[in-house]
Amino acid sequence: MSQDTDQYLAKKTRLVSLVIAGAMILWIGAQWIGSLLGIDTRYAVLFDLLALAAFAWAFVVIYQIWRARQKG
Repeated sequence: MSQDTDQYLAKKTRLVSLVIAGAMILWIGAQWIGSLLGIDTRYAVLFDLLALAAFAWAFVVIYQIWRARQKG
């Protein structure tokens, strides 16, 4: 595998880790603020779905990284 490919995959891996950490922090914060403010449950479900979408995206990108490393 070339050095350019390794650097590209490293950038993708860092992006995935930031998305996972950010989604988790934002989700926990949204749940905590939502419970303090007493927001409607449909908004809590919206935050849940947004977090799930971020995790699904991260899973797909992690799979792409894994496949790229298998080829190299």
